[in-house]
Amino acid sequence: MEEVEIVADSAPAVQPPGADVSGSLNADRHTLYECVSEYLVYLKAVLVLSDNTVAAYKRDLEQLMEMPGIIRHADIRSVTTESLRLCIGELSKKKRAAASINRFIAAFRSMFAYCRKLGYIDINPSLAIKSVKTPKRLPRFMTQAEVDELCAQPTVKELLWEKRDRALFEMMYSSGCRVSEVAGLKLSDVSSDYSQALVTGKGRKDRIVYFGEDARNAMRAYVEDRKSRFGILSLQAEKSFFVNQRGEKLSVRGISYILCRYSGGEGTNHHVSPHAFRHTFATAMVTNGADVRLVQELLGHSSISTTQRYTHISTEKMIELYNKAHPHGGKKDER
Repeated sequence: MEEVEIVADSAPAVQPPGADVSGSLNADRHTLYECVSEYLVYLKAVLVLSDNTVAAYKRDLEQLMEMPGIIRHADIRSVTTESLRLCIGELSKKKRAAASINRFIAAFRSMFAYCRKLGYIDINPSLAIKSVKTPKRLPRFMTQAEVDELCAQPTVKELLWEKRDRALFEMMYSSGCRVSEVAGLKLSDVSSDYSQALVTGKGRKDRIVYFGEDARNAMRAYVEDRKSRFGILSLQAEKSFFVNQRGEKLSVRGISYILCRYSGGEGTNHHVSPHAFRHTFATAMVTNGADVRLVQELLGHSSISTTQRYTHISTEKMIELYNKAHPHGGKKDER
């Protein structure tokens, strides 16, 4: 969960402390609970964040209001930097992962920034709170051999629906789409030659993604098979590109289930998540020389720093290949 940026035009200018106007700092009292509730509405209605993202913020902000020393129905100005530090200490005592603590910090930082913008507080108590250090973990990605094996599984095993599952895997690898983007894809979003599609990503931002030959062929075969199963009129009745075996929209959970079957004990016995396709796509692009800005556009990342982590992966991979291939690449002298 990334820390959200507060939209300046959505909030009134902050009045000086003590100003005798309606809505000034000294005239209004806002409880922590009221501020959290209003902020969650702002995330959904103004920033148009996804339901999952808003739910994640809600969980962390609910957790804040349940912390010792934090009173949800007290004035929000009663929350201090010290009380926020104590909250982080509580999470550390519970052995929470650094990533979970940082998500919690990001949630209350953004909420307090919102409250400062609207003049509900005169001092932002979260400004002095720093994120905790996290161990650097590179994203899990598949080798080309692993991708090929997984994409072939629907044909080899035919556990569920061969044509659909093959198209699903090829399309995810070829485009680098998020699983939510795949689930939300409509037939009308895909070009007639299956070479590209318009997907809606985080923050309701649209972008074009592209499909290679293997994905195009698999997607075309799937649509024809879908017509045979449910009839050509079914394409008008259910406009989602991927459907389940009842002809209804395939959900994110359904996609995860399909991948779990094929990458589990019945398939490759090498479990991967849907996001591994996205990581593998990005890693392959960077390793093969694609400009990081291009990869950023294709992935729909708002920040270049998110994309740059894949350059670290490709660097490590090159070092590994060098050590394997070069005569002096880390091999012990056996003389």
